[in-house]
Amino acid sequence: MSTVAATATLGALTVDEGPTERPALKRSLRILTSLVIGLVCTTLLWWGFVTVIHANKLVTKTPIDVWRYLTSDADAAANRAVIRTQLVITLRDAMLGYVAGTIAAIVVSSVFVLRRGVEATFMPLAMLLRSVPLVAMVPIITLVFGRSILAVTIISGIVTFFPSLVNITLGLRAAPRYAADLVQAYGGSELTVLRKVRLPFAMSWLFASMRIAVPGAVIGALLAEWLATGKGLGYQMLKAQSSFDYAGVWAAVAVLTFTSLILYALVGLVETPVFARFDPDRLIE
Repeated sequence: MSTVAATATLGALTVDEGPTERPALKRSLRILTSLVIGLVCTTLLWWGFVTVIHANKLVTKTPIDVWRYLTSDADAAANRAVIRTQLVITLRDAMLGYVAGTIAAIVVSSVFVLRRGVEATFMPLAMLLRSVPLVAMVPIITLVFGRSILAVTIISGIVTFFPSLVNITLGLRAAPRYAADLVQAYGGSELTVLRKVRLPFAMSWLFASMRIAVPGAVIGALLAEWLATGKGLGYQMLKAQSSFDYAGVWAAVAVLTFTSLILYALVGLVETPVFARFDPDRLIE
């Protein structure tokens, strides 16, 4: 391929060549529409499931039951306060692990791309560790780090780290070779290639990993709260179940499910301006 063609391709990775406001707006509207559809479908599936199984009404609760529990029951204000307080703790735990796991995955993936020997040595070890059930790792992590926010961050970060590591590494390696050669021909180092070519090209892989990791981080935080900290919505669900407050259990599950859907959509909204900068063609997909 000619130098001119390679230059054009490299420019497409780093420069926004035309107006993207309208495609970006359309993509944002699609994401919000998908969010609304997801919330409605989840509610309908929940309602259908409770209706079809014909389980004991003392145990199973419909969306209407949960709505009343949070809005019109005698203790609705107290119920909302408990759910809100514990949700903030769970989201804090999940987001700390989410951010830490994503950053760690970007750093380790970059090292793998820059040093293939490091990848050959440590990637099999990473996959071996990934095969260990997280439930089995939680007691060990708790023993080492205690029942602290650090332990919760590590547990939630593990769930985020491993899928992101694989996806981001693949994205960094998929960058066009001729674009990397062009940067090196002008004296750029491997680190410059990583910054100018590989990282911009891998944005779609990065955000795909971030979308997948959102519910995983929430699940990791819940697991830590169940087994370690005794705080957050995870612990609140156990507490409500032990006191036969089944509406409280369903309310906690519903709030977490809807919150995960909203967080998934928020990652997509953040993704839109990034694609407008680095990969405008993705806006019209």
